[in-house]
Order: sequence, then structure tokens, then C-alpha cells
Amino acid sequence: MAKVYEALEEVDEKGEPAPDMVTVVNILTELRTDKDNLKSYDRSVMWNAWAYVYMTDGKFPQAMTAYTNVMNEPEVTIGLRNGALFSLAQLNLAEGNYQKGVNLILQWMDEVEKVTAQSYSVLAEEEGYKPRENWYSLLAGCYSELKEEIGERESLLKQIPIYEILVNLYPKKTYFIQLGGAYGTLGRERDYMITLKTAYQKDFLDKESEYLALAQLLLLNKNPYWAAEVLVSGQNKMITIVDEKTEEEKLVPVVKSTEKNLKVLADSWRMAQEIDKAIPVLEKAAEMSKDGKSYVLLGNLYLSEDRVSEAVDAIKKGLKKGDIAYFELQEFEEAKKNFRIAARDKEKKIKTQANNWIKYTENEEIRVKNLALRRDYIQMNSSS
Repeated sequence: MAKVYEALEEVDEKGEPAPDMVTVVNILTELRTDKDNLKSYDRSVMWNAWAYVYMTDGKFPQAMTAYTNVMNEPEVTIGLRNGALFSLAQLNLAEGNYQKGVNLILQWMDEVEKVTAQSYSVLAEEEGYKPRENWYSLLAGCYSELKEEIGERESLLKQIPIYEILVNLYPKKTYFIQLGGAYGTLGRERDYMITLKTAYQKDFLDKESEYLALAQLLLLNKNPYWAAEVLVSGQNKMITIVDEKTEEEKLVPVVKSTEKNLKVLADSWRMAQEIDKAIPVLEKAAEMSKDGKSYVLLGNLYLSEDRVSEAVDAIKKGLKKGDIAYFELQEFEEAKKNFRIAARDKEKKIKTQANNWIKYTENEEIRVKNLALRRDYIQMNSSS
């Protein structure tokens, strides 16, 4: 092999490389003929030299066979084996064996102590290659750790394209949540909504806060029907929890039917013009309420459906729970007085609804008076 190396290192009169390939091939042929009598390490060195010869002649298939022989020798050194592995990967890529070439590159990365920039560039050139998940998550983690050095905004801007790749290549809940959170922090509410909605459609969401966040984002982006559907879905989705006291497992809905959650759901149905769905939800919320505001809202919904008697009943219940207002069909002056008090409420929604009730009361008063006049007129004419 020393003679082989000498022949390969020969130069011409100008000092340019001029390897004596005839001598190289003759010596290597002798060694190959006698390969069974060589030690395993010696054979690995010989096959590596043959691979070089074949590469020089452009005989890639033969070179691939030679490198494979190098790797198969039990006494091959780690350095020689890793070099053969990397070269074999490159040859497979050059021959169009892309998947095998990529697999060999990845194998090489696992076995060497230091991954070179060259190997990454070779890997990146393969069209359609799916990089490893942990490379991206590690890179995103690094940018997160650099937050103090480069600033939170810059850190998030670096992380977003990485998580955008991860949710496409490796769609997992954690990547959707991290991507959505980054959008939200940067004030990109619509992108946050789309990300959470996609996670919801993939059935990744399993926390009440996640369902409520998506519902609020949908409402913010004027999608009340979807907001209501998301909340109902959360009410119907059951998860297993462990009772802290009894340590027993039990099934509970992800979105609990609290007064606050029911109000949001009722509001979503109302804004989506699904009044028939909003009313029963708000009825439950009103029963749970400690004040009468929910009953005022409920009365307004009843009124929009021309269910006047039920609207009156709701206002009466509101009066019992809190000093809001009440309405009876023909007690107009008392009703208007109490609605004017309610119109001074600090909460804008209550003020608006109270003023709407005042207008309705005045119109109702006129209507009833007209009916009375008509009744009197009919009675007077019939008697005459």
C-alpha cells in the first residue's frame, strides 16, 4: 500500500499531480487476488483504494461496491468506515438513489462525533427530503433561549417559521400551541385563530382554556357561529381526571357549564342569529347568576322572538335577584321608570338594553292605547 500511495502522489515536471494509475491498479489487482490471505484491516485499506480508483474513472457503481466492502470488514477503523459511509451516501445521491442516500447520510450523522456543514448541505440539496423533527425543535428551543440576548420579538420571529414547518411536517399539539402563542404575543390574532382552529379540527385541544381562547378569537374575527360550535364541542368532549381527595378517576367535560362559559355560548348563538339556541343556554346562565343582569339579557331575547309574557317573567326574576328592572304588560309608567334607572348602569351592554326596553315600552304603551280606543270605537258603533 505504501507503493500505491507513492504512485498516487507522483507529479509531473511542472509540479502538477500525475498519479501513476497503471502501477496503482497493478498492485491493487495483486492484493485483491490474494485478498483471502489478507487481514481484515488490510482488506479495508485495499477496498478503500479501489474505491478511489473507480471514483477517478467515473465508475460509480464499482466505487459503491468497494465502499460497501470497506464497511463490511470487521477490523476497519472508525475513521475509514465513517469516510466510506459518507462517500457511499454521496454516490447514491449522485446515482439517483435519493432515499438510500438520505438514509446513509442520517446514519453517518448518528455515528460521527461532529456533523460537518458539508453533510448538511448535501442533505439540504435533496428535493422532497423530510428533515428530522428534533433538529427543528432543537433550533426553535435555541432561539427561545436567546430571548434575553436578541429580545422577545426577534426570538419569536425566528421561531415562527420553524414551528410553521413543524406543524406541517410533524403535526403535534405542542407545535400548534407554541406557534399560536407566538402569533398571539406578536398581535397576529387572525393567524393565532387559524392555528388554534386547525389544532381543534385535528382534535388536539383538550383544555378548557384552549377552547375558550379559540372561541374568543372567532368572536373577535366575526365568526360567532363557529365560536358557538367550538364551545358546544368542548362541552361534549369528555376527559378523564383524578379526584384529588378520593384519587378516583372520573369523566368530566373539557368545557364546564359555568355561568361565564354559558354567557359566552349564548352570546355566540345570539350574534349568529341562532336565537332559539341562545335562549335555553342563557336560561341556565340566568339561574346560576347572582344578579339579575342575565335575566335582562334573557328578556331581550324573548322580546326579539315576540315572547312578551316570558320576557316579563324574566325581568321579574331579575328584579328578585338584583335591582335591575321589571316589566309587566300594561304597567308602562313603572316599567319606564325602572328602565331609566337601569340605563344609568355602568355596564354599557345593560345601558343599551335598558334603552331598547324603554323604546319598546313606549311603543307597547301606544299599541295598547290604540287597541283600547279601537275596542271602545267598536263597542260604541255596535251599541248604536
